Amino acid sequence: MRTLPLTLAAALAASLLLTACDDGKTGADDAKNADPANGSACAIGDLGVEVGAGAAPAAGDTGNVTVTLTNNGAQCTLKGFPAVDLVADGGTTSVSPEQGAQAQPLTLVKGGTTSFTITYVRGEAGSAQSLPVRKVSFTLPGATADAHELTWSYGEVARKDGGGAAEATVSGFESSGD
Repeated sequence: MRTLPLTLAAALAASLLLTACDDGKTGADDAKNADPANGSACAIGDLGVEVGAGAAPAAGDTGNVTVTLTNNGAQCTLKGFPAVDLVADGGTTSVSPEQGAQAQPLTLVKGGTTSFTITYVRGEAGSAQSLPVRKVSFTLPGATADAHELTWSYGEVARKDGGGAAEATVSGFESSGD
């Protein structure tokens, strides 16, 4: 009679222990070894890239640069935010995700599209309070290489509080189409 509660308690403890081993995060090896039929990580080489902008007309104004990606390869999945860097003459500055934004996994079928938006505040030309951006570089979540570069022609970007960080954010991937 006593062995049933002890056996049940041991089974419950073992179950909890096994569940605790999975933190729900995907490592680089997991993305590399993912089953394509189940949506492996998207690779920049399989995606077409188009850029559209609502450039900020003057210093202090907010502008948006939208990057649209079209999947030309097999079905794939984006899990996380794009890693975006602003490249200026003096170095590179990373762009943070929008405050409070939550990344949602997004599966792209062949021909499917998604987009993300870089929102920025235009800086005053030639000012020490501005970052003279020349290019934007981005990688996809889970990618450690294969950055895609875009020419930046939307003016200088203001710095936060006059410091080194750019007054810019990046959105998560958004569904496009039907």
